[in-house]
Amino acid sequence: MRRNVGTADESRNVGTADESRNVGTADVDLDLGGMTCASCANRIERKLGKIDGVTATVNFATERAHVRYPSTVSTADLVAAVQSAGYTATPVPEEPEVGSTDSEAARHDSLGLRLVVSAVAALPVVVVSMVPALQFDYWQWLALALTTLVVFWGGYPFHRAALINARHGASTMDTLVSIGTLAAYGWSVWALVFGTAGQIGMTHEFTLMLGAHDPSGQIYLETAAAVTVFLLAGRFAESRAKRRAGSALRALLDVGAKDATVLEGDVERRVPLAALRVGDRFVVRPGEKIATDGVVLSGAAAVDTSAVTGESVPVDVTAGDAVVGGTVDTDGHLVVRAEKVGADTQLAHIAALVTQAQNGKAAIARLADRVSAVFVPIVLVIAALTLIGWLVTGHASTEAFTAAVAVLIVACPCALGLATPTALLVGTGRGAQLGILIRGPEVLEQTKRIDTVVLDKTGTVTTGTMTVDAVVPAAGEDADRVLALAAAVEHASDHPVARAISAARGTDLLPVTEFGSRAGVGVVGTVDGVRVSVGKPDDAVPAELREVFGAGRTAVAVAWDGVVRGAITVADSVKPSSADAVAQIVALGMTPVLLTGDRPEVARDVARQVGIDRVIAGVLPDEKAAHIASLQREGRAVAMVGDGVNDAAALATADVGLAMGTGTDAAIEASDLTLVRGDLLSVPQAIRLSRATLGTIRANLFWAFAYNVAAIPLAALGLLNPMIAGAAMAASSVFVVGNSLRLRRFR
Repeated sequence: MRRNVGTADESRNVGTADESRNVGTADVDLDLGGMTCASCANRIERKLGKIDGVTATVNFATERAHVRYPSTVSTADLVAAVQSAGYTATPVPEEPEVGSTDSEAARHDSLGLRLVVSAVAALPVVVVSMVPALQFDYWQWLALALTTLVVFWGGYPFHRAALINARHGASTMDTLVSIGTLAAYGWSVWALVFGTAGQIGMTHEFTLMLGAHDPSGQIYLETAAAVTVFLLAGRFAESRAKRRAGSALRALLDVGAKDATVLEGDVERRVPLAALRVGDRFVVRPGEKIATDGVVLSGAAAVDTSAVTGESVPVDVTAGDAVVGGTVDTDGHLVVRAEKVGADTQLAHIAALVTQAQNGKAAIARLADRVSAVFVPIVLVIAALTLIGWLVTGHASTEAFTAAVAVLIVACPCALGLATPTALLVGTGRGAQLGILIRGPEVLEQTKRIDTVVLDKTGTVTTGTMTVDAVVPAAGEDADRVLALAAAVEHASDHPVARAISAARGTDLLPVTEFGSRAGVGVVGTVDGVRVSVGKPDDAVPAELREVFGAGRTAVAVAWDGVVRGAITVADSVKPSSADAVAQIVALGMTPVLLTGDRPEVARDVARQVGIDRVIAGVLPDEKAAHIASLQREGRAVAMVGDGVNDAAALATADVGLAMGTGTDAAIEASDLTLVRGDLLSVPQAIRLSRATLGTIRANLFWAFAYNVAAIPLAALGLLNPMIAGAAMAASSVFVVGNSLRLRRFR
């Protein structure tokens, strides 16, 4: 996806005035492969940044880089730079690809298979190794065979990543996992083949101190197998989250029509949307989606634009009016001329904004990966110094090597690796019970900073369903009769406003005859002997009703015998829980803001009802993200709550996006949290749960790291043999899991 963006003004940021006249800049997005942790993303950023004039942002979650580069650099140069760092890169095509690629699916499935097979193979190894009563003759050789499968086949992704990083002089958690498991496995093989561990009847002897027993009789296969399975489980969970990175774009594109009925002369022909061209005439019938952006040539209809624009009231369109692709014709027959197709449509533009917003998010390095940048090299140095220290002080080589292996094993980041996924698993599970779906740990980190909550109106604060707000009779008229006659006529119409009016009367409806519909005006019919019209008011509106029509509310005039007898206003009703939810948001120390495409007077009325002071109204779909960005430039950390396609880009731009589960798939997939029930009270609940889960993750990481800091010196001094080190490592993992389980009690 390449865009030329160079201008003289922009160029002044990267060069002199002279250079700006000669060197433009362009943007490109690169799909990346081979990353295993946040430090990989940082390495790619640094590698690209070494090219003169190039700036890059690498998103580890989406495995994509957004790169700005001068005209003196080619995309081939960028790809080569990434490859020289040990990763793969391919430019993203102009037309977005929908869904996961075959290779992505294959990698995910391969990881799942490795996890299942490794877990099945490792279980008997761990059980038999840790329970002496179960150790039969030659058990150790069976354990070796099963562990060989787990370590080399199951753990292949870790070893491969460690090797790639080693080639470029870098180390990550994969490095420590690979060295630790291979060291434990290698020592066990040595002890089985050259030591006494391979003898018939061998059993494990537990001891805290080195030298109390023959080191050549000790094997650590269960440690190698268990560490591999634990880390595979974490990597698989991460892979599942990453596969959803492209779902927002897929859901956006699914909103649009798949085909169109094109008019060729007087003949109708159904064609795929891709075959539609600018200038083509196409037919839209009631209930169908409008295929693409265009202008109505003939016909009249009420168009439901809520999925794209957020406008709660359907828009009446007639010849000459513009329509947007993806909106729905509710009650009329239209002939439309295509004005924009493909990537030029408003829907495609919103999709591009979602992609841009996701790529622009800084990759949030997990704390375990940040620690690894310093922790892993230090552990390797300590293990080497331990080996050398034991040897130069006259100890046997087996004791020296055992102490070094104990350092590596006790430092294996099993607890660190479990700290995030276990808390996330329990936290998200509890969230699901409460109707809150959390995407990943980066979401939790962001919720901690949130100080502003931006709320969409339609379908979020309000129900998104039109209801009768008031029936205002003219002087001398009865409100019940005004509603009864209007409901009788409107019952024959499919217009959403008509449905609201007829629903207000219930089933007690008078019969109507001689019904007729006037495009863009309203409906007429004979009820109870009088000719009734309901729709747009004419000039003969009584003085007492003029204020109703001038207040900016959605109102229809009810007339019979040629005289306006009353007015009925309809509104998108506020959800019963919205005011309480806003109060809780304020109590959490955050500022609520109402952001909507609806009219200012409607928005202010809704804001008044729920207790919101700041209102941003009349916003076009592609402007919502810009308003979020404006709030962020004010120094605010913004959470966005919405439910429509028009909210998708804003949800992706916000620091945290929360989508109502009753909304569109595009909004849900672009969000960080999904509120399944569609109840605004879920917003403060989601923020509290996110903060509690983040607090648990931080506590897990602290205690896991503290365990390593305390245990490594003991192992280096020979106070822990590798078997006890492995047990201690397992104990730390149990602690982390137990701490995470406390989230099940979240209220």
